[in-house]
Amino acid sequence: ERAKERQLKAVMGARIGEVVGLVRDLVNTPGGALTPEAFADRASELVDAEEHLTIEVHDRDEIEEMGLGGLLGVNRGSHVQPRLVKIHHTADSAKPKARVALVGKGITFDSGGLSIKSASGMEAMKTDMAGAAAVLGAMLLLPVVAPRMEVTAWIPLTDNMLGPDATRVGDVLRARNGKTIEVLNTDAEGRLVLADALSLAVEEEPDAIVDIATLTGACMVALGDRTAGVMSNHDDLARQVLDAGVAGGEGLWRLPMPDHLRAGLDAEIADLRNVGTGSYGGASTAAIFLREFVGDVPWAHIDIAGPSNSSSAYDEVNKGGTGFGVRTLIHLLIKWSKLSG
Repeated sequence: ERAKERQLKAVMGARIGEVVGLVRDLVNTPGGALTPEAFADRASELVDAEEHLTIEVHDRDEIEEMGLGGLLGVNRGSHVQPRLVKIHHTADSAKPKARVALVGKGITFDSGGLSIKSASGMEAMKTDMAGAAAVLGAMLLLPVVAPRMEVTAWIPLTDNMLGPDATRVGDVLRARNGKTIEVLNTDAEGRLVLADALSLAVEEEPDAIVDIATLTGACMVALGDRTAGVMSNHDDLARQVLDAGVAGGEGLWRLPMPDHLRAGLDAEIADLRNVGTGSYGGASTAAIFLREFVGDVPWAHIDIAGPSNSSSAYDEVNKGGTGFGVRTLIHLLIKWSKLSG
């Protein structure tokens, strides 16, 4: 039995390493090559080769029919069409341990839109889809390492460009759940596409939702470039995410969502603004924005703006895309226990 267990762990370890390498390659691919369509095509190719996984790829017309105003708003400045990828893992059991939704931010290149970034600020923006890549990686691992979990992944894909019909500062978008959003900074676009994806996830009534995103530079200011921030509306879920990071050898730290920051998202002409009014607490404010789209479902947000990409090699990490988040997500699903509280 011990020999079989060691063999299984070796197979799992090899497969996890293989998938982390794949995710690194995706993150390192230039935005002009890894367009939303190209990402979706690659995801379809990879998913079709796995058992117990199915994939749906929705094009612009279907995205419009679904009412994904955040995703469409971010995409308005681009001639490249958006995509929404949904991947489902059917549990290899009549009684799955849980039903979990994963959501990954898929901005394939981020110029900042009309709130344009500096030239140096754009240098690493091909990596702004690292959350989407991590979610894809976790899904590819599920058939091997966590077969009793029923998991659905939602991956909204677009770039954020400055075309002639780009979303203007002051425009109002309507998200999937009906909430209206006044866009006062087009460079705070990740939360707009996540708002739609989180709303879709909620509709399927999962036991929990975990999103992962290169969301804020503020998280890097708080925690540095090797530690991800975790924010959650559920203490036990947050604990399980943090424990999964330890098991996967990835650094995570829980950050608060102070209630007083919510007032900074109040808008006069919409349900909320996409950025707060203050200069501080940007990572927490972004999470508070996302919280508006999950309702009462246990939810955790992982901000990987820092550790998703490295400017130099260290330990087992190469320079460039790191594949951060894959090991945390998969260990969360492997070790999943029923949520308390």
